[in-house]
Amino acid sequence: MNRTQLKRSSILRMALSGSETMNQDEHEESFILRALKIAAVVALYWFVSITMVFLNNYLLDNRELDAPLFVTFYQCVVTVGLCWIMQLFAKLCPGVIDFPSVKFDLKTSREVLPLSVVFIGMITFNNLCLKYVGVAFYTIGRSLSTVFNVLLSFVILKQTTSYQALICCGIILGGFWLGVDQEGLAGSLSWSGVFFGVLASAFVSLNAIYTKKVMPAVDGSIWKLSFYNNINACVLFLPLIFVFGEVGKVGSFSGLTNLHFWGMMTLGGVFGFAIGYVTGLQIKFTSPLTHNVSGTAKACAQTVIAVVYNSSSKSLLWWTSNMMVLGGSSAYTWVKSREMQKPTHRGPQDSAKEKLLSGEKENSGV
Repeated sequence: MNRTQLKRSSILRMALSGSETMNQDEHEESFILRALKIAAVVALYWFVSITMVFLNNYLLDNRELDAPLFVTFYQCVVTVGLCWIMQLFAKLCPGVIDFPSVKFDLKTSREVLPLSVVFIGMITFNNLCLKYVGVAFYTIGRSLSTVFNVLLSFVILKQTTSYQALICCGIILGGFWLGVDQEGLAGSLSWSGVFFGVLASAFVSLNAIYTKKVMPAVDGSIWKLSFYNNINACVLFLPLIFVFGEVGKVGSFSGLTNLHFWGMMTLGGVFGFAIGYVTGLQIKFTSPLTHNVSGTAKACAQTVIAVVYNSSSKSLLWWTSNMMVLGGSSAYTWVKSREMQKPTHRGPQDSAKEKLLSGEKENSGV
């Protein structure tokens, strides 16, 4: 009898230890699988974002076609077309593709219109900055978005900012001025590019503020917002293209019938559309804070790639200015995330807005 009980207790212990081992193995496997998924998503985000910047620089640096408004207009047209295609695929494959049904509504379009005006300024000045400063100086040229975000939030929304966040903004400003100084000493500074970069930074911040106001009109859907924004932009860009004389430049362009040219233009639009998707995907698999840290690291890698690709030689102070801008931006993100963790009366809508706005810089092409 004792032997039988001993055997049973031994079998029970073996079974329990076996189940514990299995649970531990399953936990390790799920952790590794999740880590691999996160790594894949971050790598995809980096690839799409960096490729988009270099591709836009290639398109805008075309000396035969000096028509940045037309290039931006065409990318908006591609985005609208992709929204229609994605919603069609979502209907055909509901379990595979998740995309909201978008039908044009004139009332909604009018409600989104103020944001669309800001959106046009944002993407236009962003592309003009990239055109004149190149990819290497692009991070510094477009670095004042955080500073303008603090300034405009105080002026328009009457929101105050902590001293820690203001110190971070001071570091960013210092890095910006040091970068401009070093680029000037190197003889490669474009004041037009710096001017457009500052305007682009201001419009990125305005875009964030107006996005908060407009989101209820599109049921909180970033894809619906993108759809209406780009439709409005397509209409608003047409008179601008005529006013700035780009119609004649496009008409006299020798590569207008070149399939390679239109292929690259379309590819630029596809990557512009894809950045919105991969930004949301990275936030979903990580967090808004991790997304911003990843974006900062990506900007650093992007700068290094541009310097190596162009075989440029940069001074220590030039690199220091980049580190100040990137370090100040990362510190600001960390400070704001700590402030958000403090117990306040915030609803789920506020949390959704934070996730949306954390991706605002990448949607603008940073």
